[in-house]
Amino acid sequence: MKGQLVKGKIAMVSASAMLVLVVALSSASAAAAPDAKTSYPSMAPLDQYLMADRNAEIAMARSAAPEAISRDATVMVLTEHGYVTAVEGKNGFVCIVERAWMSPDDSPSFWNPKMRGPLCFNPPAARSILPATIERTKLAIAGKSKAEIIAAHKAAYDSKELPALEPGSMSYMMSKRGYLTADGGNLAHVMIYTPHMDPAAWGDGVTNSPVMLNPQFKDAEPIDVWVISVGKWSDGTPAPVM
Repeated sequence: MKGQLVKGKIAMVSASAMLVLVVALSSASAAAAPDAKTSYPSMAPLDQYLMADRNAEIAMARSAAPEAISRDATVMVLTEHGYVTAVEGKNGFVCIVERAWMSPDDSPSFWNPKMRGPLCFNPPAARSILPATIERTKLAIAGKSKAEIIAAHKAAYDSKELPALEPGSMSYMMSKRGYLTADGGNLAHVMIYTPHMDPAAWGDGVTNSPVMLNPQFKDAEPIDVWVISVGKWSDGTPAPVM
């Protein structure tokens, strides 16, 4: 379905992720469907993931959440050395644009340089989810393979080098500018982060449910990501829904 994300096609989300993201998704940012003509077996040259215009990246990051939230948020941008703070905020939220490596490890678009997952973490997520985004990005930039990145993250959680999930962690991914699937699809949504749970407890996969489990962190972090379609973009205009 052009312009919409459907189950099995969320990329991030990114959010993180990218966005992961599902942006991530990320997001950011779940696994994106592979492009019919292009695959991404390894990382592209770093400059393909960077945005030359810092102001454009700041604006894209802020577009993840309603302006009443993002205008006072800290904004981080990606550089050749990792994420750096471009704007100091005052409300505890942090907005960034996640790249494709915030996708699940089985996503065929894990290294897709086109992916952009604008998202804004709320304060608990900024403290407990964002550090993993920053660390995974450092590993990617350092030239680590997908398997090495996932293994390093699992080890970091097992050893408590990365912080435990804080209750109430969530993020906004409501940007019109997100590029969350291999074909550029997007979805206005929020993401809730929890310990591993039975998907049935959230109504995942139930007909007409706006909730979907995004396996963004599977095999890497002891966290589930719940995508909830909101039906409007951050500027308040109508958006497609799942």
